Parts: sequence; structure tokens; C-alpha cells
Amino acid sequence: MPRILDELEQRIAAALQVDGRAPWRKIATVLGEPERTVARRGAELLASGDVAVVGLRTRAASALLRLECMPGTSRAAVEAVAQRKDSTFSYLMTGGADCVAELMVDPPQLGTVLGTEVPSTVGLVRAASYPVLKYFRSIRGWRSGLLTDAQTAALQSELTADPKPMARSETLSAQDLRLVEALVEDGRASLDALARRAGVSETTARRRGEWLLRNNYVSIRAIVEPASVGLPVEAFLWIKCAPGKVEPIGRALGGLPAVRYAAALAGGWQLVADVTVADQEALYRFITEAAWADDADWIETTLLLQARKRGGRLLPSP
Repeated sequence: MPRILDELEQRIAAALQVDGRAPWRKIATVLGEPERTVARRGAELLASGDVAVVGLRTRAASALLRLECMPGTSRAAVEAVAQRKDSTFSYLMTGGADCVAELMVDPPQLGTVLGTEVPSTVGLVRAASYPVLKYFRSIRGWRSGLLTDAQTAALQSELTADPKPMARSETLSAQDLRLVEALVEDGRASLDALARRAGVSETTARRRGEWLLRNNYVSIRAIVEPASVGLPVEAFLWIKCAPGKVEPIGRALGGLPAVRYAAALAGGWQLVADVTVADQEALYRFITEAAWADDADWIETTLLLQARKRGGRLLPSP
């Protein structure tokens, strides 16, 4: 289990969830805390790995995977998918999906990846793939709920909006690719570091970096384990509904604090949501008492047992 963050650490992590590149001075002002304290505690959070600010290279096509595996091979399958460069998350689950993962690829690669590469995953019995049609919330948009609306608004900008359209399939320049690579390695890389990495001036690094973020070629996200902020129960809800109900259910889910991820899918399930709550009783209430559930025809719930990869970042093995 991850370490439970203390109150100030949780608030700093929450600020980084809103804007992972916000300067410590700005975060301290918004939180009403001394800048030196916020900078020190924030740096300790990042150095320890309890929170990571990373960039994710987004692509124009993405798909969710549900993998069923032979007995004893589930962890190997989760590991194999996690090691793929095109996977954003890879989870060990209960129920009818031993492994749930998301892949992001360029559209021309989708057929090869889903039709040839995924079926060769170790231990696989059956693979189902569901192309994502629309995001109602991505992991980037999840908030732990510890900041006030005013604090969140003070940290937001056009570069932090979620969800955004999927990135276009456009060839980036060599300089842009170097900027993307630098942000993927360290989402809080300084302008000086970005400029040196790309071989451009700081002015150009700022302008091109903001263009890449604005157009969703790279997204900055703070990776925070839900259990570390008091939300140890995580589940995927697989939802079937009539076509006319997809948008209202998706919008409702995307606006709920407990939802880390919500998307409309092509295939047998119309929607999926990743939900994180304090306990199983809270999960039961989320499913049975929510107004959105009245519009669903069927809901399957699978619990997360282990996250091996989040936000494109490999997590420590158990």
C-alpha cells in the first residue's frame, strides 16, 4: 500500500493535479502557505516518487483492452502490457477482465496493434478491444477534492483543460519531438532545460511548448495514488445503455469527483468509468444511488487489485 500523505502533502498534490507545471510560488499563494515550505515539501514528494508529474505523448487513436488470461498468468499479462510504450495504464482486475489497459497509437497502427500484437500477449485466453470515441474525463482531469473551487480556478488555464480532443495525426518537427521527450521524462522541466534539450531559445521553448500542450500533443499530469489520499477502493464500471443515453451519462460521470476516467466506447460496452472511493460501501452507494445509473441498462463492476502503470509511468512492482 502507498504511504498516506499528510494534510499539506495532499493539498500540494491536489494543486499539481490541476497544473503540474505551476511554480511553487503560485501554489504557495493559492494554498496560503509559506513558499519555502511548499517548495521543500513539494520537492520531497516528487523526489520520493509519492507524486510524479509526467508528460504523456498523446495520439489520435486510443483503445481500451479487456484481457482474460489463463490461470496464473494474469500478472505476466499486466506486466507485458505495461512494458509497451503505447500503453497509458495497465491494471490487474477482478471479475471478467483480468487485465484492463489503455493503448494510444497513431490510427494507421491500430489494426496491427489490436489485430496482431495484443492477441500475442502472454497467457491470453481472450482479448476484447474497445476504441475510445470520446473522453468525458481523462486521468489528467481527476481531482482529489481537497481544494476549494476558488483555489482550483486560480490554478487553471487553457493549458490545463480536460478533456480535450485527441491529438491530430500531424508530423512534428525534430525540435518539437525533443520538447515532447523532455516533458515526458519530467513534466516540470524548466524552460532552461527544455530550451537546452531542444536546442532553441527559452522564448521558443515556451511558445512551442505551450502550442504542444494547447493542441494536446502532450499532456501533463500528476500521478497520485488514490490510496495515498484516502481513497483505496478503485473500480471500473462497464456500462451498457441506449445510444441516446451515452452523452448524458458520460457528462454526468465526468462531473463527479469520484470518477478518475470516463469514456464512450465502440463495442459491446457503451461507456466505461474508473471510480475511486473510500470503501466498498461508498462504491455501492455510488452505483445504486446515483441519478446517472437510472439511465443505464447494465452495469458491470470490476475491482482494481494492482496498478502496474498509470499515466504512462511504470509503478513499483509489489
